[in-house]
Amino acid sequence: MNNTFDFSNLFVLDLANNHQGSLEHGLNIVREMGAVVRENGARAGLKFQFRQMDTFIHPAHHQNSDNKHIPRFLGTRLSTQDYATLTKAVREAGMITICTPFDEESLAVIQELDIEVIKIASCSATDWPLLERIAECGKPVIFSTGGLGWREMDDLVSFFEHRRVHFAIMHCVSIYPTPDEQLELNQIDLLKRRYPNNVIGFSTHEVPEDTSPAFVAVAKGAQILERHVGIETDTIKLNAYSSTPAQVDAWIKAATKARVMCGDAVRGPAPEVELESLRSLARGVYAKAPLKRGDKVTREDVYFAMPIEEGQLASGDWKEGIVLQDDIAKDSALRLSEIDVPRDPDKQILYEAVHTMKAMLNEARIALPTDFETEFSHHHGIKDFHQTGIAMVTCINRSYCKKLIIQMPGQKHPSHYHKRKEETFHVLHGTLEMLIEGRRRTLYPGDLLLVQQGVWHEFWTETGVIFEEISTQHYNDDSFYEDKEINRIPRETRKTIVNQWGRYQI
Repeated sequence: MNNTFDFSNLFVLDLANNHQGSLEHGLNIVREMGAVVRENGARAGLKFQFRQMDTFIHPAHHQNSDNKHIPRFLGTRLSTQDYATLTKAVREAGMITICTPFDEESLAVIQELDIEVIKIASCSATDWPLLERIAECGKPVIFSTGGLGWREMDDLVSFFEHRRVHFAIMHCVSIYPTPDEQLELNQIDLLKRRYPNNVIGFSTHEVPEDTSPAFVAVAKGAQILERHVGIETDTIKLNAYSSTPAQVDAWIKAATKARVMCGDAVRGPAPEVELESLRSLARGVYAKAPLKRGDKVTREDVYFAMPIEEGQLASGDWKEGIVLQDDIAKDSALRLSEIDVPRDPDKQILYEAVHTMKAMLNEARIALPTDFETEFSHHHGIKDFHQTGIAMVTCINRSYCKKLIIQMPGQKHPSHYHKRKEETFHVLHGTLEMLIEGRRRTLYPGDLLLVQQGVWHEFWTETGVIFEEISTQHYNDDSFYEDKEINRIPRETRKTIVNQWGRYQI
């Protein structure tokens, strides 16, 4: 796609007709809004609205029209040269040029002025003659969804996808100003779920002194925020939904603060300051009575109390069967350097894996049937399952077979082939790395890969992955591993097979 654009964290300032038909007033708005944008270190675009009045408005309505919009459109007309001057000023102010065309003739002006982004107003989102011409322009597009139902939005999304137009979608309520009970900000969630490959924004028409909708919209995941802007003078007053520079400043600050407060979309490791705060409240493990070297410590031998000392075993890491490497006095801490901690039992390792895999399925919004079998493959033993292994959920196994394969981050499945089974992998969630006959492939959601009989293949994931294995019938004796040691291990030793998740079977 040659018209890609970074829509993320973008403020759109809609000039609309607030220039009042005066080039000088429009330039003042551009300069003052540019100063606000620079002051906040924001990324913003200033948006024009283009209508070619001689053809856009029916001849009978050029005078004494009963349509409330037409007199304002005619009374605030600017020339193409005026817009060229404004466009230059927008770029000099460090902002992106954006424009909403309301007719096909205006697209020629957009091309002439080399405006960077086209914005489609809600009222034009079903204007197919105009949309056809917009798709031919080769520019990135933002469209608003005011008044549209899902069918209209689905049509528009497919229309631009088929034409390879890079586009973003804006939740919008076309009521000016919009009262709180009609903002419908939950629609941002719905748009994100329905169109996960597109940036979603919020085109806002609430009263301009209210910054709380910006907070909520950002928290919902809106990456573009738009509002109408202007400046007032002794003779010019703004409408009820347009913002002054001071109001835009407060709006940008509110949205920026919300982005900071929301943080990263990916859960990373906790910062050290947070961990230290938690450690200061943690309980350590202490001896109730003197204990001897070689003792196997039971729960009756210890108690838990705060504060925890440096290098001490925490209460949350307590396990039955700890063996002492040195004598410990009454009320002394059990230090990690002085004890042998037994590894987790096999069932606990699998329990923890099940918890992670269920969460992965929830995140991917994949529902399992009520009746299924799960096979945990642990080729080098359950103790190494988090490094080498997979879980296979068998949905059906007849002359045809379907399984869901789940791998946690960092897991690998060793190199092997099948003599009888042919299989196709279909990635649903996460990223799958494959080595197939020595050639590496990276598969993303939606990717398919055929593995024929006799073909060596191995796979792993850094992100965690869920994929479908769609195959001919599965046979228990039909996997042959490059590592001959795996082939020598009895199948019942390297597999744990349970009904559903095996809550009472593992």
